[in-house]
Amino acid sequence: MKTAARASMPKKVFLSLKYPQLAIDMLEKAGFNITINKSNNPIPQDELINICKEHDALLSTGSNKIDAYFLEQCKHIDIISQFAVGYDNIDVQAAKKNGIVIGNAPGAMTEATADVAFGLMIMVSRKMVHMHKTIEKGLWNHFVPTANLGFQLDGKTLGVFGLGTIGSVMAKRCKAAYGMNIIYHNRSKNQEAEEKLGAQYVSFDELLTQSDIISVHCNLTEETKGVFNKEAFNRMKNSAIFINTSRGGVHTETDLIEALKNGSIWGAGLDVTDPEPMQPDNPLLQMENVAVLPHIGSSTVEARNEMARMSAQNIIDFYKTGTLPYPVH
Repeated sequence: MKTAARASMPKKVFLSLKYPQLAIDMLEKAGFNITINKSNNPIPQDELINICKEHDALLSTGSNKIDAYFLEQCKHIDIISQFAVGYDNIDVQAAKKNGIVIGNAPGAMTEATADVAFGLMIMVSRKMVHMHKTIEKGLWNHFVPTANLGFQLDGKTLGVFGLGTIGSVMAKRCKAAYGMNIIYHNRSKNQEAEEKLGAQYVSFDELLTQSDIISVHCNLTEETKGVFNKEAFNRMKNSAIFINTSRGGVHTETDLIEALKNGSIWGAGLDVTDPEPMQPDNPLLQMENVAVLPHIGSSTVEARNEMARMSAQNIIDFYKTGTLPYPVH
């Protein structure tokens, strides 16, 4: 692993996108020479490699493909600081092999992402996106007592897949607003959530069969990739809602579409898709009981500024002290 001894050498940092001004100001104040991609479009990998060959550090985001090839070509890089919580775009083992330190911004978007998950749940349960579209199409006519019915959320069972920081905030909101029963499935038990929220640990199968709403808040790993597939959707209640604000790869989108078409589940709310961006002709966008957002979980001023602060601080502290306040292990 490279150390802060590099601090005496020129410190050039490349910002792969135009991040919030807070990060830029912090890095400039700390004496770094920074270069910014001002196009707002992700840079192709080969171009990013060529640019990084002239820099010591990279402030990256999830749209940058930082695989073994990239890391081998840029093994001189000291540190990569990710403007995100997730880092599934980075081959962490290859980085470690090449002595490159990886940092991220954990916790910065907790409240914002939990808000989106909570909002999607409400939107889907009342068909809000679909009903908005009917107005645009001139279909808001007379009152029909049995038409456009959703369902209420009071007393329902929320199943959280990945009851970490964000999942716990989502559960807290659901418990406080609707008196929901909270169940969850994790790799390990969350004792704090069990004590504060009365959350109950269950098997994955029990999560599927008992939940009225399943909200996904896990990391994308080999273990979680595609875990919500045809078999999983078929095990869920036909009245259930599936919410995913983590990573699109956690669910198999073709299986989700089929489950919604055949009534295996009632509805879905997505802030993440696979692939991203979603194509405009995707059938999910035309379904009554579906709400899809363009990955806006962290899209608040507060969250983005905190992500900027944390990702910049990683770079500053590494060169100053040799350690990162927010390292990826």
